[in-house]
Amino acid sequence: STKLEDRVNAMTAAWVSRASFDPPLVTVAVGKTRFTHDMIIKSGVFAINVLGPGEIATGKHFGMKTGWKTDKFKDVEYDTKATGSPILKDCLAWLDCRVVSHHDAGDGHAGHPAHALVIGEVVDGGVLRDTAPLVYDKESFFK
Repeated sequence: STKLEDRVNAMTAAWVSRASFDPPLVTVAVGKTRFTHDMIIKSGVFAINVLGPGEIATGKHFGMKTGWKTDKFKDVEYDTKATGSPILKDCLAWLDCRVVSHHDAGDGHAGHPAHALVIGEVVDGGVLRDTAPLVYDKESFFK
């Protein structure tokens, strides 16, 4: 999730990984055509909201609609922390991050990378529920 000026948006990310312990860095792959991509790059902030196994519907909500045409946070409860990026009230855990760099990455064609790897320093975080996270599985997600 992210915030740019008075607009908030989020997308479902399949690829999120720790990049460093010290400083605490995470990497997220963001499709360059996604509305959220430009918002993150321009604002310099994002949050990772970790979903639980029963939250596939939430993952689909943020992953199957575009922020270009939809206010994905209409009727969705959230808080904000250090960066102002939305933290879902029903997520398992969250990381609030400031962008430290971004790099073009694979699966594009004709020399046009389709994704950016966005690296963020974790400035705040929390665990709201102690349970296993939702892990992306294409077969389950697209049922």
